[in-house]
Amino acid sequence: MSDDQRVVVRADARDALDAAKGTYRPVDERSRRGWDRPAVRVVGGFLLPVLIIVAWQITTTTGMVEAYRLPTPASVWAAGVELAERGALWTHVAISVQRVLLGFAIGSVIGLAAAGIVGLSRLGDILLSPTLAAIRAVPSLAWVPLLILWMQIGESSKVTLIAIGAFFPVYTTVATALRHVDPHLVEAGRSFSLRGWSLFRTVQLPAVVPSVVAGLRLALAQAWLFLVAAELIASSMGLGFLLTDSQSSGRVDRIILSIVLLALLGTITNGVLVLFEKYLLRRWT
Repeated sequence: MSDDQRVVVRADARDALDAAKGTYRPVDERSRRGWDRPAVRVVGGFLLPVLIIVAWQITTTTGMVEAYRLPTPASVWAAGVELAERGALWTHVAISVQRVLLGFAIGSVIGLAAAGIVGLSRLGDILLSPTLAAIRAVPSLAWVPLLILWMQIGESSKVTLIAIGAFFPVYTTVATALRHVDPHLVEAGRSFSLRGWSLFRTVQLPAVVPSVVAGLRLALAQAWLFLVAAELIASSMGLGFLLTDSQSSGRVDRIILSIVLLALLGTITNGVLVLFEKYLLRRWT
């Protein structure tokens, strides 16, 4: 067809033609898919940190903030390189990660079990909910003296404190989701002779998978918070110990380094859970 013979088709007509061919996508959906591209998300995710580092560099090099209060990014990097060359940095990181993963695993498993009892049983709800709500209100630091008296200054007290922190997000989120599963779905499952475990596995569990993953992500973030609470008070190794030790020696560069490492480790572990979430959603939904 020549240029003078081309036909101009209105936008709504093109949409109707695409719908007839099965290739039509609404504009907002196409736009959303564009924003969900991995490259766009990676670049967008790095944009704000880069701007923060640039602002930080400008603030420190221009003298707006004294160097002893806020070291330059290069100074923080040099402090990390120094600790890494001595091998101390990797030891602090490895010990903290080990404590978080152990406490997170223990607290999440117990939280899922308690959520199942409370969410699926009226009797369990009546017996456990008030007590667990009261325990949840106890601040994290309030547990430290008791755990030290019971378990001494060792790994057991720290892992237990982290497990307490990881328990409640999982328990609260999953128990609430189980209590609010659509009763019509449950009745439909029972009409197919599903009872007990088969009903839970086939109907109730797929309905709460998004809530389970959300609870796990909240629990992981809480585990990192409780890690710092444990290591700030009773520890000789770990990133929390590095924070307090750097405060005592006046090493602000190491303090900022510890905070940055905690943020990076939290982001990495959360990213692993995001991949796990995608697998579960494909498997159960």
